[in-house]
Amino acid sequence: MYSKVTELWVGIFVAAAVAALFMLAMQVSNLSLAGSDEGYTVTARFDDVAGLNVRAPVRLAGVRIGRITSIEVDSTRFQAVVKMHIQSPYDNLPEDTTAAILTEGLLGAKYIGLDPGGSLENLGEGSEIIITQSSISLEKLIGQLFVNLTGGSD
Repeated sequence: MYSKVTELWVGIFVAAAVAALFMLAMQVSNLSLAGSDEGYTVTARFDDVAGLNVRAPVRLAGVRIGRITSIEVDSTRFQAVVKMHIQSPYDNLPEDTTAAILTEGLLGAKYIGLDPGGSLENLGEGSEIIITQSSISLEKLIGQLFVNLTGGSD
């Protein structure tokens, strides 16, 4: 003997569970419905961005301060151009900040780590980070190790 009130409460509970699972899926996949548009965009050029994805985090001292908005190829310089959106509370990054593509753990996801410099001028909208360190390729390291262990080409 089910009543309409019981059916209503079960429906509300199921809807809340589906909403909670949706929000969890958004968190896990680095997506957000309520993204902050406040902040500024900077670019950096890298020789190799293997494994780096759009929406990957930009971190300073391990804290996420932004996200990657686009990755394109400069057809003149043949480098990858990465655009990053930095949140507004971090608008005082020095102009000589460096950027490196790092990995979470041994084989984890890639992200950009920023290391602030000592300049008195700050990065702003449209600034470019000049000093960068590209992604380290595990395949290239293993190949180089193999070449070194076998004595190179004789």
